[in-house]
Amino acid sequence: MGIKKTVSVLGLGRMGSSLAKALVDQGYEVTVWNRTPKELPNTRSVATPQEAFKSDVVITCLSTYDAQQPLLTNEIKTLVNLTSGTPEQARATARWAKDNGVEYVDGVIMAVPQQIGTEQAKIFFSGSENHHVLQAFGEPVYVGEDDAGLAALYDLALLGIMWAMFGGYLQAVALVGSEGIAPERFTPMAMSWLNEMSTLLPEMGEETRTRQYETDVSALDINVAGLRMLTEANREQGLDTTIPQALHDLFERAQRHGHGTHSIASVIEEIRK
Repeated sequence: MGIKKTVSVLGLGRMGSSLAKALVDQGYEVTVWNRTPKELPNTRSVATPQEAFKSDVVITCLSTYDAQQPLLTNEIKTLVNLTSGTPEQARATARWAKDNGVEYVDGVIMAVPQQIGTEQAKIFFSGSENHHVLQAFGEPVYVGEDDAGLAALYDLALLGIMWAMFGGYLQAVALVGSEGIAPERFTPMAMSWLNEMSTLLPEMGEETRTRQYETDVSALDINVAGLRMLTEANREQGLDTTIPQALHDLFERAQRHGHGTHSIASVIEEIRK
């Protein structure tokens, strides 16, 4: 087995610290830098980013792209960017890397810090296929070479589903809780319902691809009426109605634009606008 490359990790928050530990566990020689000096076992802590750039691979896991941008330099050989941001921010960094002769890997971490280094962690990445260090963190999933922003795109798309689900769940818990129903009584019903509903996603996805929305199951008209009732029920129970009202307004707009007899998937035509 060949000698493993040296790796620097910039940013030692909870996630960055977990990344550095996973690299150490895999036998890498690890250098770390943090804006506020921080020591990690079995790593070499340096006072400046420039010292960290001497490693073969530099991993950035910083709070924002604004924090990362001033640190970038053509002294970096390979940049593995694990800083969260938008697809366009990733593309801009990829253009900078190309102009400066820096090999670039853009990645997103689909895990919490405690999962780093386990099979539960997935690392979506795009740009260069040079991902040997990513294997230390979990399962690397390559999503494309031509567009460095794809990893960030997948990340935000999946997080969008998560946030919508959590928001819907919390709204539901508040609604049943307004009549004294405990979460532990309601949550098993919610989990069963979500599992059943998730089986509809492949069919819905195909409808959005073909833009064929005819249905004999649950037309948009019915769902707009249901969302109106949900919004009113939350209002009657003294709850905030931001989430159901927003969904109602979106669905109703699609209804007004001719999709009343179509499936829920037709709402994507309003989102695409």
